[in-house]
Amino acid sequence: MQNFAAIDFETANNSHSSVCSVGIVIVKNGRTCKKFYRLIKPMPDHYLYWNTKVHGLTDVDTREAACFPDVWAEIAPFLKDLPLVAHNSAFDESCLRAVFQAYEMPYPNYRFYCTYKASKRLLKDKVENHQLHTVAAHCGYELTNHHHALADAEACAAIAKQLLEDEVANGAKGEPSAFPQEH
Repeated sequence: MQNFAAIDFETANNSHSSVCSVGIVIVKNGRTCKKFYRLIKPMPDHYLYWNTKVHGLTDVDTREAACFPDVWAEIAPFLKDLPLVAHNSAFDESCLRAVFQAYEMPYPNYRFYCTYKASKRLLKDKVENHQLHTVAAHCGYELTNHHHALADAEACAAIAKQLLEDEVANGAKGEPSAFPQEH
């Protein structure tokens, strides 16, 4: 798997449809070829203190931002036939599904892969924990702006590249078995 899109969402509140930013890193032939970062007007449009404390975004940041359908219309053409990779993909996939549902958009059944699960399987006890910043550091990537959607997507892409290379080097053929998201 040399081609994928690493993705990360931040949310404004407890609703998974309240995506307020998205970061995407497009990888083709094992190399990063495009990056996206967009602020999104969340739905529902309110921020919880704890969410803001994590990512630093407030309603002031997204007051003039585009709504999700407009942002996704810009991004979707670059995702054609690419699997999506996220660290703890269960969260990011649930956000994507929820916001598609909130806007009554047909969901394209993106295929998700999970670097968190891959890390647990492939790195086991080689790392202190399997959090994004810890695994990224193990893979040689310094995550300096954790919880910024693009920074997290870049870290996820670096992890995916490293773990994929390691799995291939260890004899795996085709798509890496450690990556598929279980449903």
